[in-house]
Amino acid sequence: MAQFETLTWTMTITLILLNIEPCSTYDPAIYEIGDVYCRMCRPGYHVHSHCTTSTFTSCVPCNISTFLDEPSDKTTCNNCTTCDPGLGLKVKQPCTPSSDTVCGTLEGFYCLDQTKDGCRAAQRHSSCKPGQYINHTGTTSTDTVCSDCTGDTYSNGSFTACQPHTQCDTLKLQQIKSGTHWSDAECGPQISHIATLIFAVVAGVLAVIAALTTAAIMKRRREHQRF
Repeated sequence: MAQFETLTWTMTITLILLNIEPCSTYDPAIYEIGDVYCRMCRPGYHVHSHCTTSTFTSCVPCNISTFLDEPSDKTTCNNCTTCDPGLGLKVKQPCTPSSDTVCGTLEGFYCLDQTKDGCRAAQRHSSCKPGQYINHTGTTSTDTVCSDCTGDTYSNGSFTACQPHTQCDTLKLQQIKSGTHWSDAECGPQISHIATLIFAVVAGVLAVIAALTTAAIMKRRREHQRF
């Protein structure tokens, strides 16, 4: 028993001289520099001076806009990630000495390159074209899904469902322009049968006058050519 206690005490003294706490020989937060084993600095700190056989590792906090998120033997900290609005990004969680910036997507964008907690690059949601409706609204992780209108329906591209064309006759109006998949039908006041007949007669008279005028002009040209 006395020999075991002596051996244990000797090992402890040896570890102290090597700047390692007892029972930490396999501690992953240990690094080797020269012939000495030093303790790494904890997250948020970097090495100011390495340990020696008589001193421990000297650690100092990371400067502003830098970080180290795990135990390290580095003498400088990593620069914090910048969330570039030009890439559709915004700050989701600000950088701290022990953690990097976490970026999220701007409003109207979805992530193209996801990380564990955030995003590295994003893209603006697609816009649906006239004649299409928004089948699925875009999210922070998916793009907008557009679908085409069918039948007697239309959408200008901003609707979440295609709308039926207005039925002018149900409103006691006359259809002026037919509806398409990208525009509604256009309605106007009803024209009476008498007004329609008068319009047709006037149009016919004007057509006859135009034809007679054209014939007269052509006749004069032929007579002029003879002389």
